[in-house]
Amino acid sequence: MPTFSRRSLEKLDTCNSKLQEIAKEAIEIVDFSVLHGHRAKDQQNRLYKEGRSRLEWPLSKHNSWPSKAYDLAPWPINWKDEKRFFQLAVVILFLAQKNKVALRWGGAWKGRPNKEGEFNDLGHFELLD
Repeated sequence: MPTFSRRSLEKLDTCNSKLQEIAKEAIEIVDFSVLHGHRAKDQQNRLYKEGRSRLEWPLSKHNSWPSKAYDLAPWPINWKDEKRFFQLAVVILFLAQKNKVALRWGGAWKGRPNKEGEFNDLGHFELLD
């Protein structure tokens, strides 16, 4: 059975307890890493400047404490294998629904798969307020 690395656990510990619960259930089903939980101002603004985030500090749900968002990647990480990101999303979204937690996924910002040209953030999941 997959388990979290120390680094993934450290990132997960910065997240809202609902996100933590979903991830801890999911790791029993699929192997993945937690890449980001809470982001400090300098990190958020750097990612924004690099085009890896669409929001500057403090507008991202990663900027709250605890974080209302996390970024996950199937392990081993292969950024070109989108199919595995979709498979991970199915598990995360299923568990969120099962646990009555409203989540938005970065692969379907508007509740439907992103269209060509829309920002695709397949590893991103955030709580809906």
